[in-house]
Amino acid sequence: MSPQEENQVPPGPEASTAPTATTGPEAPTSEQTLLQRIMTGNALVAFLSVVLSLILGGLLIAVTDPAVGRASSYFFTRPQDTLGAAWSAASNAYIALFQGSVINVRGTTFTSVIYPLTQTLTVATPLICAGLGVALAFRAGLFNIGAQGQILIGATFAAWVGFTLHLPAGLHLLLVVLAGMVGGAVWAGLVGLLKARTGAHEVILTIMFNYIATNLVLYFLSTPAFQRPGSTNPISPQLDDTAVYPLLLGPAFRLHWGFVVAVVATVFVWWLLNRSTVGFELRAVGANPSAARTAGISVSKGYILAMAIAGALAGLAGVAQVSGTEQVLTSGVAASFGFDAITVALLGRSSPWGTFAAGILFGAFRAGGVTMQASTGTSIDIVLVVQSLIVLFIAAPPLVRALFRLPVPGAAGRGSTPRTPVSTGAAA
Repeated sequence: MSPQEENQVPPGPEASTAPTATTGPEAPTSEQTLLQRIMTGNALVAFLSVVLSLILGGLLIAVTDPAVGRASSYFFTRPQDTLGAAWSAASNAYIALFQGSVINVRGTTFTSVIYPLTQTLTVATPLICAGLGVALAFRAGLFNIGAQGQILIGATFAAWVGFTLHLPAGLHLLLVVLAGMVGGAVWAGLVGLLKARTGAHEVILTIMFNYIATNLVLYFLSTPAFQRPGSTNPISPQLDDTAVYPLLLGPAFRLHWGFVVAVVATVFVWWLLNRSTVGFELRAVGANPSAARTAGISVSKGYILAMAIAGALAGLAGVAQVSGTEQVLTSGVAASFGFDAITVALLGRSSPWGTFAAGILFGAFRAGGVTMQASTGTSIDIVLVVQSLIVLFIAAPPLVRALFRLPVPGAAGRGSTPRTPVSTGAAA
């Protein structure tokens, strides 16, 4: 053997230059990851739920329109007449809805053009505040059905301070806002306390508290402390000028500073849930009470605190009504804002800014529904149908995903298991 051959060392496994073969799916690109997030996200389902509701609402408008009924009598002879009448009925109704809630393109002055948008924001203000309260309770694992009663009690506290006390401007309005928040917080905090101490279900409690609040306000309005002097109607005295929200854009519009308060409340709830220790504890209680208790978090305290904050936010909605829009207390001051707030929170996926956007959408429905009925003769009840359909589709996301053939979250990659690299080198 030559010296060169003696100095050569046989290659070992670690010196093998054989390529490593890997199998399995390729890593997704950033564009694919973004598209997958959009397709499987909740925001797309919420958007498509609104679209589906508007489509079905348009079909209902077309079916109930007299012109469509007349054209359908000779459908098989000239089907285009029926289809044209149906399209005209639905499109005209939705155009009127848009012009009554966003921009009046037929307006001759700047005030008349943007007036519908200001009406939408005015109506959306209590929806946003109450919706934030419902959403916050959702995040803590509580189903708050009692926003209606919390609005009424908050409005009652705020109104009493508004027409009984006579204080300087600024201070008076501040006390009115605080009184409304305290009233709503106490009313909802009682539910949280009963839930924490007795285990009573918050759904039953909040529903019963709604009935109590409604009849309590009716009783208050029949007493000398709340009933307007010289009136037999259940209505309170007018709130002092120092106790009402100033108008945001001047006397030509109804929009008041309560909308700014709603924006501040949205920012606060976002900060509370995402940037504070209290918010982390509330989300932990909502995600898994047993695990939160094991980690040293007081679940009972979480329930009470979550309901109290939710009630304070609903109380802000009551303040927006008595100190902003109505400026008096009546038994119908809460309208159906408390129940609509549940839909707003569901559509917003219990996120603060999602709830804010959903509140504006439902405010547009309410503000534009009147114009739609006046301009086209379409019943305003169609708006309620659309809102109900939104709730239906939001509550059944698999149905929406099936209709639009959207991927199921987490389904991508379920059928594939990653394999370990296979080396073709010699075994050690």
